[in-house]
Amino acid sequence: MEKTDFDVFLWANEIDEVKNNVSAELFLFNKNYTPFKIKYSDKLTGAVKAMFMNEAVSYIIKEADKGLECREYERADGEEKVIYKTTLSKVGRAETLVHLIENEYKDIDYFSENEYDFKKVKGIIAKFTYPGEDGMKTFYIAKLLPASSALKGASSWEINGESFEPFSAEVALKMPDDNQVAIVDGVIIVFNQAKFENLFQYDYKSQVIAEAKAKELTEKYKLSFAEGLTLDTLLADKKPILKKVQAMDIAEEMPQDKLLDYADEMQLELMTDDDGSIIIMDDKDLTMFVNLLNEDYYISPVNGKRYEIKSKKLLGEPDGEPPRG
Repeated sequence: MEKTDFDVFLWANEIDEVKNNVSAELFLFNKNYTPFKIKYSDKLTGAVKAMFMNEAVSYIIKEADKGLECREYERADGEEKVIYKTTLSKVGRAETLVHLIENEYKDIDYFSENEYDFKKVKGIIAKFTYPGEDGMKTFYIAKLLPASSALKGASSWEINGESFEPFSAEVALKMPDDNQVAIVDGVIIVFNQAKFENLFQYDYKSQVIAEAKAKELTEKYKLSFAEGLTLDTLLADKKPILKKVQAMDIAEEMPQDKLLDYADEMQLELMTDDDGSIIIMDDKDLTMFVNLLNEDYYISPVNGKRYEIKSKKLLGEPDGEPPRG
């Protein structure tokens, strides 16, 4: 449940009071935002709480006395002494990650370097649980894990006393010690804007543009999407396609019947349903649809072969000929 009036300072003080009763579980997640369970030694319990929970909570409490503010992420302008908040439902990848941990826990695999490649790991997220007045309460702290943070055992040595010895672990990890992202009751708290956007591939400005263009496209064309897909999210995830759509004047683009004729002429499988709606099953279908709108397909009059035009450069009129039109 999302709290639009969420008070981050009140939350930090609450956690500070119950910090000794908080338990933590760690998950790695890859670039597809698939989570993996991972165990940690009891000797690291204090370090996990310190680096994920205590650091974030103490920062909020200490800086509150120095003028720290919490503002809407959508109005972010890189100010100092400011953290941001936004709703989890706006950030699809973060929402998916939390949903999988909360609702598909039993199906989440344990991470093993022998089975999964650490190079594909995107980040780490700690799930904290503690008893509240109305039952158990939960919050998350997430951090980006750059590839440079990992040290492979096969190509590394360790210094023990005065000598080098074989590295004893499969992978060593330098854990980021900065505050990045917290997720509490359907609210995302952003400590580091750049890392938040990288962590969940979220760009608010692109999202707004995607939503506006999606509205224009769906008003002009009859489209049918696979379950769980929307034009907004597809455009936001495919920045090259969004960039192409941004440059279009949707109102001036060819109508749907001519678009379908053009697809037939190019021998492209742009499918329609019984209602005549263009079916978009995945990003490949979206790319084809947008490329057709942009007239990016061409049959050569010389060899009769079909081509996809990767870029267009408008040529000037030939010398000696008046402009056409």
